[in-house]
Amino acid sequence: MPVFLSGLVLSFTLIMAIGAQNAFVLRQGLRREHVILCVSICAVSDAVLITLGVTSFGILSAQMPWLGPIMRYGGAAFLLVYGAISFKSALTSTDALTVEGRARSDWRKVAVTLLALTWLNPHVYLDTVILLGSIAAQYGEDRAVFGAGAVLGSFAFFIVLGFGARLLAPLFARPKAWRVLDALVGATMWTIAASLLING
Repeated sequence: MPVFLSGLVLSFTLIMAIGAQNAFVLRQGLRREHVILCVSICAVSDAVLITLGVTSFGILSAQMPWLGPIMRYGGAAFLLVYGAISFKSALTSTDALTVEGRARSDWRKVAVTLLALTWLNPHVYLDTVILLGSIAAQYGEDRAVFGAGAVLGSFAFFIVLGFGARLLAPLFARPKAWRVLDALVGATMWTIAASLLING
């Protein structure tokens, strides 16, 4: 169970970082439009990528022993930078969540937009395939359990984000809420980076 929970918590916190994909899902949730479609696209895409990382990264590492350390330290460096960006945003951002327009959006346009935001984002591959894959490899035969936890964490996050968005509307209409969230994301990223460096 600790291995499963490790995968679940790490996946949840990695995905929690607000980016274009999450902001899009959040807006759709606030508008109550095509929420099931959005949640399904994001969660299934993550499941495919996480599975790819968990099953393939170990094979690559066995054939190229130098790959693991490079990915571990590279991932730690990325998390340190990403955390710094989040902290900077927490200190300087004045953005608030706005829901633009009242016309109901076409489901096909929503799907294409979300697929592009998901599969054309290089950070997605670093988070799911490389970072989660490299961490899963450290669990050896239990890496599938870690992967299952990571997949469940992804599903849980997007379900909460999409269907819980309406409850967050008053909160995220204020810039301060985004700054607090950015600070929490930054702290999480730095904690994970420190763990990677210490365990490495």
